[in-house]
Amino acid sequence: QVQLVESGGGLVQPGGSLRLSCAASGSIMRINDMGWYRQTPEKERELVAAVTRGGSTNYADSVKGRFTISRDNAKNTVDLQMNSLKPEDTAVYYCNAHVNWRDCWGQGTQVTVSS
Repeated sequence: QVQLVESGGGLVQPGGSLRLSCAASGSIMRINDMGWYRQTPEKERELVAAVTRGGSTNYADSVKGRFTISRDNAKNTVDLQMNSLKPEDTAVYYCNAHVNWRDCWGQGTQVTVSS
């Protein structure tokens, strides 16, 4: 009964910015790690950024310095601020969270970076 819902995807020009948001709802006892992954038909799903409950973060090398992940434990949300977007960032972005000691996924939101 736990659900993750993403929002904020869309079409943006190279160099632009988007902010993705993910909200967890349902019978939540605890959320540990949260993160954002992305996937294309050509590539396996890959970790973009992750944040622990205590706020420690890690990023894929390809997005370091451009993306910022943050979370609000009181609201059960996690955001991904994406700046200086590149065409190769185009993908379906998925929210992930370890909720109640189980791995949960959102439905995905499309991000397209194109001129």
